[in-house]
Amino acid sequence: MGWVYVFWAAIIEVFWVLGLKYSDNIWMWTGTVIAIILSFYFVIKACEVLPSGSVYATFTGSGAAAIAIIDFTLLGEPFTLAKGLFILVIIVGVVGIQLTTGAKEQKVEESIATGKGGA
Repeated sequence: MGWVYVFWAAIIEVFWVLGLKYSDNIWMWTGTVIAIILSFYFVIKACEVLPSGSVYATFTGSGAAAIAIIDFTLLGEPFTLAKGLFILVIIVGVVGIQLTTGAKEQKVEESIATGKGGA
């Protein structure tokens, strides 16, 4: 369940980052602040069952890659092969973190379920 929280945090991050750039009235700023709060709520929930370093690296990497792709595809930011390569490196890193952290998540969840602690 921890990775689901990270996924939602990263998706919502896209909205609040765009909100920081494009908000121009009180309602848009209110929505941006709500998105920030909700995004970090999901980060906090994920940190309850996953190592915080893995959560934060995945959250920021996923969000950064998604924002960069949106910039290239929808907002007219110039795309270069080097930028594409570095985004690919971020994505590979995020997937690597997820693949190598999954076993610990299960171990933590089992410990919590059996009442033997959460670390």
